Amino acid sequence: IMPFLAFAITKLLNLPDGIALGLILVGCCPGGVSSNIMSYLCGGDVAFSVGMTTVSTILSPVMTPLMVSFLASGAKITIHGLPMFVSIIETVIVPVAIGFACVVGGVISSQGSKFFQSGIVIFVAVLLHNGFGYFLGYCAGKLTGMNTAKKRTISIEVGMQNAGLATNLATTTAQFASTPESAIICAVSCVWHSISGTLLAGMFAQIGRAHV
Repeated sequence: IMPFLAFAITKLLNLPDGIALGLILVGCCPGGVSSNIMSYLCGGDVAFSVGMTTVSTILSPVMTPLMVSFLASGAKITIHGLPMFVSIIETVIVPVAIGFACVVGGVISSQGSKFFQSGIVIFVAVLLHNGFGYFLGYCAGKLTGMNTAKKRTISIEVGMQNAGLATNLATTTAQFASTPESAIICAVSCVWHSISGTLLAGMFAQIGRAHV
């Protein structure tokens, strides 16, 4: 859902290459581990959430470069799978949560002018991508006859991407150096996914209590 949703939004909003590439990169990354916490808080199926995150993370070294190369083929940048593969392996094996926080701050401070120039477009793209991810994830659970806990879980799992990984790839992989906007939208996604995931988990939990 998220890779093709990102691609559709880039076309719908006619995003510049750098911003489009960053949004596609976020969409092609695996689900974020914080989605497991959100699933727990909203009364979702935690085992199901952990399983989805584990599978998507294991597949990401191969699938993320392939999907980015496929969906960003029209952008004016050559995508090489091997550097992304190596970078993902390093990130998955060696957790760098504190480093991600530093990267987000560093990206915004170093690319501040570009951020404010394209700020509205970036926020609209991130909101649409994240929001429709939650919605389509829930719809997928409903279409496949899942129970309420699993529908909430898959909604959060689909909508919350590992945008920290996307930010890391956009700032440490040389092929993205020519498109600093891609790092900016990844950093914004990193922050917003955590905020929106917390809000959605709270809403699901409140609905659950109201029906008890």
